[in-house]
Amino acid sequence: MEPIPTFQTSRLILTPLELTDAPAIQRLFPHWEVVRYLDSRVPWPYPDDGALTYVRDHALPAVAAGREWHWMIRLAEEPTQRIGSISLYDQPGNNRGFWLSPPWQGKGYMREACEAINAYWFETLGRPVMQVPKAVGNLASRKVSEHEGMRMIATQQGDFVCGALLKEVWEMTREDWLER
Repeated sequence: MEPIPTFQTSRLILTPLELTDAPAIQRLFPHWEVVRYLDSRVPWPYPDDGALTYVRDHALPAVAAGREWHWMIRLAEEPTQRIGSISLYDQPGNNRGFWLSPPWQGKGYMREACEAINAYWFETLGRPVMQVPKAVGNLASRKVSEHEGMRMIATQQGDFVCGALLKEVWEMTREDWLER
């Protein structure tokens, strides 16, 4: 398996997740605005060792097995500053997830990160489709999918940190991506 690449955009650097990222995740991640629309598997309240446990026991083993790809999102002008994370999953119906710490939300950073990650999914990994589930109330995430030209293909029940809600499944095919 090839190592996960680093990506640079005009404002961001996406670096492969490392165990040393856990302390930054522990500081940035456990905010209600970040976690409320995430899958209910995310523990809440977030434990003091939540990031370390997740990175060490779940994310890095899944990367090593070739089932997941995880990046930290950093500011290009301040590369030590992590602001969120974006991931790809080899999982039917759930191929991409992301979160951004509140101070950096609403600035277009996630759209920029998704461009690089989508290119990797479709062009490097050669995947035929990307499906992205999201809580119906997650308007910011919905706007990212709409901006990318994804289309909603299903609505179903979902379990989130905030409780049971409807979730939408958004989809883009490789052909859609390449036509952009």
